Amino acid sequence: MNKQDIQLPIILEQDEDGVYIVSCPLFRGCHSYGDSVEEAMKNIREVIYLCLEETPVAQLNRYIGYRELVVKSA
Repeated sequence: MNKQDIQLPIILEQDEDGVYIVSCPLFRGCHSYGDSVEEAMKNIREVIYLCLEETPVAQLNRYIGYRELVVKSA
């Protein structure tokens, strides 16, 4: 990574049809998908570049981290 690179968190899920859904929580509405993890990651990269055109890096949401929460099922 060089000084201009930005490390972004990506959420990766798989829907009931086997499609990979990817999101970057630092940008509002930054989502994409693909038939493979590689395709989904390629697609989210393109969406992130579009988001960066509209949102300066200094205004990005701050990613704190990842945690899991256990809740009782009904």
